[in-house]
Amino acid sequence: MFDFNDKVAVVTGSSRGIGKAVALALARCGCAVTINYRKSRDKADEVVNSIRQMGGKAIAVKCDVSKRDEVENMFKSTVKAFNKVDILVNNAGVGFLASLLETTDEIWDKTMEVNLRGVFICTQIAARYMVERAYGKIVNISSNSGFGIAIPGETSYAVSKAGVISLTKSAALELGKHNINVNSIAPGSTETDMLREDAGSDEEYEKLLEGRRNATSLGMTGTPEDIANAVLFFASDKSRFITGKTLLVDGGRRDFV
Repeated sequence: MFDFNDKVAVVTGSSRGIGKAVALALARCGCAVTINYRKSRDKADEVVNSIRQMGGKAIAVKCDVSKRDEVENMFKSTVKAFNKVDILVNNAGVGFLASLLETTDEIWDKTMEVNLRGVFICTQIAARYMVERAYGKIVNISSNSGFGIAIPGETSYAVSKAGVISLTKSAALELGKHNINVNSIAPGSTETDMLREDAGSDEEYEKLLEGRRNATSLGMTGTPEDIANAVLFFASDKSRFITGKTLLVDGGRRDFV
């Protein structure tokens, strides 16, 4: 069991999916958590209530991670509520299915704005609080797409996630002297609302899952809890000698290009 008593985490995009699973996992281990959302206040409140019902501490903060002023407010709200920030999990992200030839400037810009710029802004602002205390854990959620997985229609998404892997390395290099670890998780196909939305219908979703199961060594897709378990390790002091690394959590996906 991981012990996060007296620790405080900000988990972006945590009203549903992987972010929700990460927030709940941290809370079960004693961590106070800021639940970040952009649209779904009701879902964010549900996560907060779940944490409080288990005896934990949580607040919900609306924030578009691509907007610096909103991110500043999120961290100020966290410090006001819990006095510090120990852990940042950069999970918020978007994905648009479009081939290379069909990717518009708008799709490209929005993807980079949230998936890469958002991670940069949150990391920079969180790190300033962490430097003051000479302690911090930053965990970025990338994707195995960032390693060049051959899935058509993911050009902008894959490039943004490759950028997250590179940013992880650069941030780890610069922040290591301040006792701040920066690592990333690269999930494979995970059963989330975003994946279901991409499929369009329940029938297409099941076909999508079957295809992705068949592309893994373990013959399965992941759950948000599978990703959360990996995040717990990187967010804990058990990973104190690891930084700048990306862990693939993808069931042994086979079709690299």
